[in-house]
Amino acid sequence: MTEPRVHRDPAFALLSLYEAALPEVYGYLLSRCGDRTLAEELTSETFLGAVRACRKEFAPPVSTGWLIGVARHKLADHWRRKEREERGLRLVHEEEYTDPWDERLDALLAREVLASLGAHHQAALTLRYVDGLPVPEVAAHLDRTVHATEALLVRARAAFRRAYQEKEGRDV
Repeated sequence: MTEPRVHRDPAFALLSLYEAALPEVYGYLLSRCGDRTLAEELTSETFLGAVRACRKEFAPPVSTGWLIGVARHKLADHWRRKEREERGLRLVHEEEYTDPWDERLDALLAREVLASLGAHHQAALTLRYVDGLPVPEVAAHLDRTVHATEALLVRARAAFRRAYQEKEGRDV
């Protein structure tokens, strides 16, 4: 009689990568959301999601880059949830502007302004201009059509510009 074989949990592959990947994943999230508590929560969600993914039949190879991709999805999910909550609490009247804005932005002020925007605008602007994703990929992350994402980006840029100019005027 043969003894049953014990199969190693595929999620153990994450253990060897955890210490090296943790600061990378956390740093990625913190630089995009600017909130330590939220970055910690999303980092935790990222690793929990990675464990679940590793246990699937056709699990992807585990790497820091793959974990950053999982983190990007977790952040986009967070922004979608936040945007739905905000939408449920209030109706927003947003104007559309299409003029380009070529001025150089103060990085600290730009981060502060970005953090003050609604979640849907934060998500769109961060994915498009911080992560450098093309509009179709931004649309996929936000579960929107390309056309709806383009319209969202127009409104988000206008909202960002208005908020930036207001803050800039107060700080001068």
